[in-house]
Amino acid sequence: MKLSELSDIAFSQKEFAVGADTGIERDLLPKLPELHSHALVVVGIRRCGKSTLVQQYVNKTGQDYFYMNFEDIRLSSFETEDYRLLDKLIKDSQCKLLFFDEIQNAPKWELYIRQKLNERFRIVLTGSNASMLSKELGTKLTGRHLEKELFPFSYSEFLRWAKKKRSAESLDEYLQSGGFPEYLKVRDADILANLQNDILYRDIAARYKLRNADSLRRLFSYLASNASQKISPSKLISVCDVKSSTTVLEYLSYFESSFLIQIIPQFAWSLKAQSLAPKKVYISDLGLIQVASLSFSKNLGALLENFVFNHLRLQTKELYYFSNSNSECDFIANPRKNPLCIQVCYDMNIDNQDREINGVFSALDFFNAKEGYILTRNSRDEIIKKGKTVHVLPAWEFTGIMF
Repeated sequence: MKLSELSDIAFSQKEFAVGADTGIERDLLPKLPELHSHALVVVGIRRCGKSTLVQQYVNKTGQDYFYMNFEDIRLSSFETEDYRLLDKLIKDSQCKLLFFDEIQNAPKWELYIRQKLNERFRIVLTGSNASMLSKELGTKLTGRHLEKELFPFSYSEFLRWAKKKRSAESLDEYLQSGGFPEYLKVRDADILANLQNDILYRDIAARYKLRNADSLRRLFSYLASNASQKISPSKLISVCDVKSSTTVLEYLSYFESSFLIQIIPQFAWSLKAQSLAPKKVYISDLGLIQVASLSFSKNLGALLENFVFNHLRLQTKELYYFSNSNSECDFIANPRKNPLCIQVCYDMNIDNQDREINGVFSALDFFNAKEGYILTRNSRDEIIKKGKTVHVLPAWEFTGIMF
């Protein structure tokens, strides 16, 4: 590239970034650390607001910064030798704070970032592919980075953005819309459809050189249609028209790496038992379920369970489901220390109450816990049995509780 070309790109990108609306303050912002000898890496699904979060972060420092977004098509020809031109631009800017968007698109970026850290620059990075980032960060930036994961707007952030209160009605709206900021602004389903296609075809099929890209779409549509359900790779072979469960597992790992889905195991003290049991799949945003699902009926129970998962995932990665011979509990959070047992049921009624109640009490007995929850759309109650208490609460109220 020419220095003048790179300079023009950097100038236009910075001008756009500085002039962009940073919106509401994200909940993750106060949790971001001060920068010293480590790079801050913000990861998450495309279009969830990573750049805006970092813009909020650097604005709080009150210092000028150098910015470059490697997602820009004008940088598609950027090569390793062009880093010397980038060095000149950074030197001319006299900025000691560097902000690089979608850094995984740049060649040998991890070596360059390590060099800049050694030169005592403070660095913030964003990326949308967990596997590529973790592999490169782990080998080249071991001990030199701090990673934070950002999600689309949580229910709390959605309420703040929409200026609404916690209620069954605002929960209903969020279950249908999800939390992608750009979609919430214009409510055009094409935004979510295009986002899905970008991830499936650009981030996954093109990056991993997959010939049968349509199989990715079929599999993701199936998962979106069966969110909150158990899955088995061997049973998904026919869904995506591939020859082996190994391919299915690869596809699932690509989805997870791109932050499209998250998979949780059944709890067991044995890792082998965990690996053999079916897993449950959740979609990263409820809006994606609406555009990707093949189901013509709205499974409100599955949406609510996915909603609760997304809330729990904001607070912990230690999430499992519990199952024994005659009952099941949807979520066990932090099972090795202060286990939290949660059952999700859109509507408690005479047909399902015994199953839901037995499921959470079985989990409480197994983990020797004293209190658990059944989360619904809008019910409140309390059930006491053998010295254990189950609180029946609206899910929208539970999201205001931190654990």
